[in-house]
Amino acid sequence: MSGDILQRFSTLPVSIKHLSRLPKFSDLIPSSIPSPSPTVAASQVPSLFREPYILTGYRPVQQDWRCYLLSLFQRHNESLNVWTHLLTGPVLLLRWWANVGALGYTLDTASLPLSIFLVSSLTYLFFSVAAHLLQSHSEHAHYFFFFMDYVGVAVYQYGCSLGHYFYTSEAAWRESCIGLLFLPGAALFGWLSCAGCCFAKSRYRRPYPLQRKICQLIPTTLAYMLDISPVVHRLFTNSWAQEPSLPFHALQIVFFLLSALFFSCPIPERFFPGHCDFLGQGHQIFHLFLSLCTVFQLEALFQDYARQRDTVVEVFGERQLWWACVFFPALFLCCTLTALITMRHIKSKLQGKQEKDK
Repeated sequence: MSGDILQRFSTLPVSIKHLSRLPKFSDLIPSSIPSPSPTVAASQVPSLFREPYILTGYRPVQQDWRCYLLSLFQRHNESLNVWTHLLTGPVLLLRWWANVGALGYTLDTASLPLSIFLVSSLTYLFFSVAAHLLQSHSEHAHYFFFFMDYVGVAVYQYGCSLGHYFYTSEAAWRESCIGLLFLPGAALFGWLSCAGCCFAKSRYRRPYPLQRKICQLIPTTLAYMLDISPVVHRLFTNSWAQEPSLPFHALQIVFFLLSALFFSCPIPERFFPGHCDFLGQGHQIFHLFLSLCTVFQLEALFQDYARQRDTVVEVFGERQLWWACVFFPALFLCCTLTALITMRHIKSKLQGKQEKDK
């Protein structure tokens, strides 16, 4: 018996030798993970990536994709644009969870518009984060991610319109010409907003002319004016003391108008060139105010939902609720196709530019 034991132990060195030939776990880890390069001045990146009055803090182009992902933790001139919308997502989910518990939310036909509003909000936040985090990789990536950012904005506009129509609107407003055409108009203006932004982005080059802002702002402004019309009607026809959602609606309008101001005008960096490169530029302030707008909008819609949930199906009917919600994925598909068609045009132009440079 002792001989058997000795014989078994005699095979151990062979077994250990074989084990030593197996790959180690450390061998499976890349020897070096690409790290983001130091930021550079505006003169060191192509003009497409430069922002007016922002002189430094740009990430070099044509790095490994992982470098741009890891630049999430790097200090550059897009950092706050990424983090403001990245943090807003969890805030919305936390407020959603709190309101679900407090107001007794249940997932049914009556709650579909509210659920789509949350999905649309998270969609625009995700595409915005992706655009500002990854657009510096190349000209192709720049156009693609910002086109998808415009898709996110369009579906967010329609998500807002669903919440405002089914929970906030009054019967007198719904019987008006605007109310009767509201839902198809909201879908149409949402698509026009995406198409206008994609066209302006693909058509004009830096330094951008005024026409570019006009192409962006006119359809977006028309979409907002229509989407917010039931809210404005209710603000002027109801007592704020008796309607707990109205102060939240007022705040969402204030924050949206402030965000539109900073989106339209490069302030304060226009007056302090080079001093707002990392902190304080207008687009960062725009992101902050738009995030606050979305948070207060969610609070207002939950209050309106709590008031209307027992009657919303009776007032509107299940068919109208379902059809209005079906338009959401349809709009997303139309906007995505618009972005991809425009991207195809951009791709051919970039290829022509490369051949010309050769």
